Amino acid sequence: MKHYVLFLDFSDTYEARRAEFRDAHLTRAWAAADRGELILAGALTDPLDTGLILFKGESAEVVERFVREDPYVNNGLVRDWRIREWATVVGHEAASILRPA
Repeated sequence: MKHYVLFLDFSDTYEARRAEFRDAHLTRAWAAADRGELILAGALTDPLDTGLILFKGESAEVVERFVREDPYVNNGLVRDWRIREWATVVGHEAASILRPA
């Protein structure tokens, strides 16, 4: 399994409009978490301009599928997004655990 981080760059209207789509977004996010795909999700604050979601999967397809169906993305609350593979090495959930010699 690999880890992937989804960066969501919020639009200028995100804060004003998110309540309208929040339940649908959270429903999908919790379903992905229940399947073991989504590990952590939330927003960076001060300023509230970016969302980060940590995924686990064999490929980035799990993240791409989430983005294609996300209400925030599909309704213009996200102006841009990108997926990065994260080579995790420390922690009990790391994909490739490395310990000191």
